[in-house]
Amino acid sequence: MSATLIAVVVALVLGHLAQSLVVSVRHYGWYQDWLRWLDGRFPAEGIWRGRWGIAIALLPPLLAVGLFQLALAEPLFGLAGLAFGIAALFYAWGPRDLDLDVDAIVDANDSASRRAAATALWPEGGTPSLDGGALVEAVFRNALRRWFGVLLWFLLLGPFGALLYRLTALSAEGESARALPDETRSGAQTVLALLDWPVTQLMTLSLALVGNFDTVLGAWRESGGAAFNLDLRFLGAVARASVRSELAEEAADYADDNGSVEAGEAGLPPPPPLTIATGELPELRDAMSLVWRSLLVWLAVLALFVIAGWVS
Repeated sequence: MSATLIAVVVALVLGHLAQSLVVSVRHYGWYQDWLRWLDGRFPAEGIWRGRWGIAIALLPPLLAVGLFQLALAEPLFGLAGLAFGIAALFYAWGPRDLDLDVDAIVDANDSASRRAAATALWPEGGTPSLDGGALVEAVFRNALRRWFGVLLWFLLLGPFGALLYRLTALSAEGESARALPDETRSGAQTVLALLDWPVTQLMTLSLALVGNFDTVLGAWRESGGAAFNLDLRFLGAVARASVRSELAEEAADYADDNGSVEAGEAGLPPPPPLTIATGELPELRDAMSLVWRSLLVWLAVLALFVIAGWVS
């Protein structure tokens, strides 16, 4: 468990400090070529063109990673396995830096450039929206795909789990998915939804811990999060509710600090904490703050498991 925590921390630090390495390493063209080769190899109707044909694409690379993971678990007192885990997590993370993409939207000078920057948060071919709620959902959707999905399955299954999540996501969305037959792509989307379900539930729990618990719990229930189904739209509803709660608290603090209590008691709205003239997007700022705080909760829990293991 301690090796897992070290691998996570090192991969996170490298991802933020070594952007040139990120750009040069995180390429998945080989997987797209693999999918195209399979599609040409099995042109007729069969298992490849069925709902679970995606298993044919996933099994060979995952089997190779799994065998390496087992083989490197013991040599050099586990250091070889640690290095392999760091490399696998670093490769599967992202692939783009979420902080940089959000900063590009906030720093844009006009709506056209801001909309162009927002395309990085939308699936390929999707139409970006500058609505505050839509941007909040996009931030959390990308946090799920880039960070938390990879992280949870790495914690559970090691490098095998990290690559399982990344390759499944590539098979379900984007350019790689277009290389698949319709039924095969549908199967990949089902597998991805199954992998995402526990991740979104844990993201909701961490949001409740770092934000307003009652607000998050209410939004989770109302949006169907308590039911076991693969419709994961409740994450967007929870994200919107959390950010609204954050903004409301900031507005209340602003009113208190600026002597606007009397206005609030008179039924008048308090002055906003930010004005449109600043060009800032408070929803994006608070969304990223919540995402980072949630990630820190995950790391803190992992650290507690490590400490508990040492103590016992």
